Order: sequence, then C-alpha cells, then structure tokens
Amino acid sequence: MTSSHPFTHSGSPFRKSRILLFFTLLVGAIILVSFLWPLLKPVRFDGKQAYQHVLAQVQMGPRIPGSPAHHAAVKYITSQLQRHHWEVLLQETTISGIPVINIIAHRGSLSPRLILGAHYDTRQLADQDENPDQRNQPVPGANDGASGVAVLLEIARVLPKETKDINLVFFDVEDQGEINGLPWIIGSSYYAQQLTVLPEAVIIIDMIGDADQQIYFERNSDTKLQEEIWQIAADLGFSSRFLPYPRFSMLDDHTPFLQRGIAAVDIIDFDYPYWHKTSDTPDKVSPESLAAVGRVLVQWIHQRGW
Repeated sequence: MTSSHPFTHSGSPFRKSRILLFFTLLVGAIILVSFLWPLLKPVRFDGKQAYQHVLAQVQMGPRIPGSPAHHAAVKYITSQLQRHHWEVLLQETTISGIPVINIIAHRGSLSPRLILGAHYDTRQLADQDENPDQRNQPVPGANDGASGVAVLLEIARVLPKETKDINLVFFDVEDQGEINGLPWIIGSSYYAQQLTVLPEAVIIIDMIGDADQQIYFERNSDTKLQEEIWQIAADLGFSSRFLPYPRFSMLDDHTPFLQRGIAAVDIIDFDYPYWHKTSDTPDKVSPESLAAVGRVLVQWIHQRGW
C-alpha cells in the first residue's frame, strides 16, 4: 500500500507558488535597481558635454558687452544653471559707460565659503593678430571666454544638489582692457568690492581649454591652494597638464580677491598662441583639456568637503 503527500510533491501548487514569488521578487528588484542606479551612482564630469557649451557660445558670435550675442550668453548660462537646480542672480551695474552683468549661481547662500569663477565676455578687438587687417575684428573667444564658462556649467551639473557653500560666478567685462581707456577685470572688481562676507577661497579658471594644455603655477596666486590642487591633478594622472612650477604673473579675475586678503588661485594656461586673435576658435579647444580641469576641481571640492 502506498500513500500520497500532495503538499510535498515536486509539482504541487505550494512549490509552484514559492517559485513564482521568488521570480516576482527578483524581477521587482531588478526594476528597482535599474530605476535607482542613475540616482545613486556618482555623476562624472564629462569633457564632451563641456565642449558642447564651448560650441554653443561661439555659435552666438563674439560676446562683447552690450551686444546681442552677449545677451544670448546671459540667457544661455542662466538657463543651464536653472536646469540643474541653481538659483541665479544677475548683478548689474554700469561702469565707464559699459553695462556690466555678473551672473551669480547659488543654492540658498550668497555668502559662500568657496567661489568658482570665470569670465564670459570676449574681447572686441583681436589686437594680437598676426594680420594687421584682422586687428579691428572681434575675438571668437573659444578658449579665452567660452572654455572657463563651459567647465563651470559642467561642474554645475555634477555637484550634488545639497551643495550650499559654493557660488559659481560668471564675470563680465574682464577682457576689454586698454580699449578706449577701459581697465581690465571690471566685472570681478565690482563683485569683489560688494562682498560683505568674505569667502575662504576663490578659484578662477581662464583659458583652460587649449588642446596643448600646460597649466603652470600663476605667480600671484595662493601657494597653499595651488599645491593642493596640483597634487590632486597628479593623483588623477594629469601631471603632464598641471605643472607645479611658477611661470606667469597675471592680472586676472583673481586679483581683486587677493587685494581683499582672500586666498585666490588663477588656473590659467597662458601659453596659448591664439590669445586675442581671430584664430581663437573651437578647433583649438579639446574635450580632454576641459575634462582634466573639471575633474581636478570636482575632486578637490570633494576632498575639501565644501
């Protein structure tokens, strides 16, 4: 005589239900992970995306203060920042008859510990051009103007939304010096004068997209901050791009902050043969150079805990 045990048989409804439940949970877990993974994984600085910002700016035309292309640049920068959840303040004034619009991006605080800055205007005269007939033409500003903006916009995308202690500032009228008696660095000078609470540090990026990138210590910059940043560059494998030796002494957007006693660094590749020429075009800029600077700064911000 034999007996049957329906609840232990391999084909029983109970066993089938357990298998069905297992596969249901497995599929649900896969769907959940695929949904959450983009939200959980670190966002990486993308040099190719930054390069698209270079192209977009140059396509507007020379961003000379007061020009239609300049207004288009203000609109473009503002929209990109707002897209990535930054609040935007336009600091407007008129100096020496020139309209000035500094673009300030923040996430709740206008008294940050750190300011990252770049100028977005382009020089109205290519007075360094080899061809004298071209010296009354404007500079396209792919590297001198657009590259720094491009890196800041990509940093705006990758910084966590909870970032509070950093402001991104896009300075106007940096590059019109010695034209009709105008001084240099007008926008950053005005901004620095208006500060009531001083930041701990200011980092300026200027002309950093050169495909043949060589960024030396700028002689007036804060040495301690330079050493920190250049060491991170070495750690990330960019020692051939960030060279820890002093070479140039610059009057640039970091200068007004140094004058107020603020630790400031100018990250600039001034060994650029197309400076203030009509040949400062996007083909002289590389996504890899933009990525090197962006990744170094993002890593430095992370290690500093800003």
